[in-house]
Amino acid sequence: MDTILDALQEGRLFELPENDKNHALQFLAHIIEAFPQIPTGTDIVGNIMARESSMNTAFGKGWACPHARVAFDEDLMCVVGWSPSGIPYNAPDGKPVSIIIMYLVPANQRNHYLREISILAKVLKTSPETDRIGSIKELNDVRNYLLDLIAASKETVGPDARARMIRLQAKSAQAAALPANELSGLVVEPVAIIAGPGQKPIALTQNRDVMNFVENTAGIVEKLDAEGAYQNGTWRIVRRASVTYQGSRVMYDCLALASAKSSLNL
Repeated sequence: MDTILDALQEGRLFELPENDKNHALQFLAHIIEAFPQIPTGTDIVGNIMARESSMNTAFGKGWACPHARVAFDEDLMCVVGWSPSGIPYNAPDGKPVSIIIMYLVPANQRNHYLREISILAKVLKTSPETDRIGSIKELNDVRNYLLDLIAASKETVGPDARARMIRLQAKSAQAAALPANELSGLVVEPVAIIAGPGQKPIALTQNRDVMNFVENTAGIVEKLDAEGAYQNGTWRIVRRASVTYQGSRVMYDCLALASAKSSLNL
């Protein structure tokens, strides 16, 4: 379960505010597509959705592990999504899914992926910690819950793994005070977008570059509605959730993602 530990240490744990399965999968896949290591034009979203339509990826006990296989060589990576209310997923045990681990499986990492999934399945079956997920209400508690499960896996327990967990906890406390997270070479900025009929979108964000990008980009709201994301240039805007208000006004809860290197040139 070292890949999950890497994801936690690099800030790739996200809350899923909507309990819609397709939206959750698209959201996590769009984040993977934004990784600097991913070649431009790689369709992670299509890969994930096609595989899910042919095979349900729920493990049971509130977990699902979709994955996208790609032909290029890279490290095994994952992103982690947590749903506070649970997502109807048609799991084998009928329980809603609270944790989605979405893997990117490069051609050179398939054996590594199979080993990790085997270890994860064993931990979910045998660890008494597994049943705690339904009672967790805060994202930081999800992080600690996942660390407990990692510690329960025999292959990751040891001085190195314990030291990494300690470093992760210290890093998480420091990151809580920062306006933006940098993960896997990405800059991640929260942004709320207010849109309405005949109105120019308004971006609520602490990042001026994100504000200018959103407010001066034609068609961004239509793309968020149709595909859940928009990218044309430096920033990729990914929809987390949306709420409709009176007057057909909509607020989109989004993340703005950009390569850490490219954002320095703005």
